[in-house]
Amino acid sequence: MLKDFLAGTDEIPSAPTPADTHSEPSPSRVPIKLLLIGSHRGVTSTINTLYLLGFAQVGEWSPLLPGPNPGEVMSILVRYLIQQ
Repeated sequence: MLKDFLAGTDEIPSAPTPADTHSEPSPSRVPIKLLLIGSHRGVTSTINTLYLLGFAQVGEWSPLLPGPNPGEVMSILVRYLIQQ
């Protein structure tokens, strides 16, 4: 799956440690969920672009899941913001 996201790039990131999304966040951390939905090519291209921009490692996104419409896939990224 990692190779699908990195097609056409010269760099392969090291495997990141997956974030623990199953535990309850601390009161000062607020989860933010980003959801990409589109064609396989569109979603993987966007994940690749966000990686190249330093936004998120490729391995931080969920595996591609079936999308809500035929021919679509989706991937989810959960980030935590510190609440002040």
